[in-house]
Amino acid sequence: MTDAEYIAMEKSTIVRSSRDSRLTPLVRTGNRALSALAPALATRLAERLFLTPRRGRRPGEEIDLLATARARPMRVGARRIETWVWGVGPSVLLVHGWGGRGAQLGPFVGPLVARGFSVVTFDAPGHGASDSGLVTIPEMIDAIRAVAASRRPLAGLIAHSVGATAAVRALYEGLEVGAVVLVSPAADLRDPAVRFTETLGFSRAVRERMQRRIEERVGRPWSAFDVATLAPALAMPLFVIHDRGDAEIPWQHGMAITRAWRGADLLMTEGRGHRRILRDPDVVAATVAFLAARAGERGIAAAASEDPQATPMEILMAG
Repeated sequence: MTDAEYIAMEKSTIVRSSRDSRLTPLVRTGNRALSALAPALATRLAERLFLTPRRGRRPGEEIDLLATARARPMRVGARRIETWVWGVGPSVLLVHGWGGRGAQLGPFVGPLVARGFSVVTFDAPGHGASDSGLVTIPEMIDAIRAVAASRRPLAGLIAHSVGATAAVRALYEGLEVGAVVLVSPAADLRDPAVRFTETLGFSRAVRERMQRRIEERVGRPWSAFDVATLAPALAMPLFVIHDRGDAEIPWQHGMAITRAWRGADLLMTEGRGHRRILRDPDVVAATVAFLAARAGERGIAAAASEDPQATPMEILMAG
């Protein structure tokens, strides 16, 4: 069996295992054996799987929400991404996490629009409705910067999970935002990589080799994306929200970011988990209140007439 054939078979097995938990032990056993017998092949497989986000079926509520948006496809480099915009007024950018979709942050849209903001989100490369294929964190950063440039200036940014890692790096590289909310943020990429390789049964040596291959691919060390290291250089207001029971990104990540970011606020929740937290009414209300207050402090008026991309009908409806 060739490398390509093995990788194709393994990817098919991983997809099935996401639907049938009984296959997961078989996947772990196979990857443990592969790590020991053919570490180079195991490393290539791990890298490919790690850089290929899951693309789950979009639920009905997301479909309904996107039907109310202004869809604006755009290109970032050689790839097409899908973007959506609601409302008029100062813009708030929503950034999803790894394997997610922009509409997963949909519960924030209505309350933000009701407070006079416009909202923009997107599916990152390799995610959701955007072009498929391998994707890296720098490519997510490029997408964030491109979407933000189409709606500047940004009054606010809300980012989830590993999307927060990419968003903070974009801020560090010069993206201007009035205020930032990070929900269940990943402070670094090490924990997600450890969780990924342990879940699939790859060895520590394979994980370390995978990391080196990815660093060579993107031309940057993983330390370049350590949020706690980048945080002291950033001055915009920050609100971190994390659940103590988060099983994917431990709450200590949110705590570390808050401590490293000057003047940051932290809200710890209970029982919301890693994704349900995005739908929690109290989390949504606290986020919208934070962004509205920071916009008010900066003298940003949520007036439809100030949105250069608002159509006459949208301005009339906003009035």
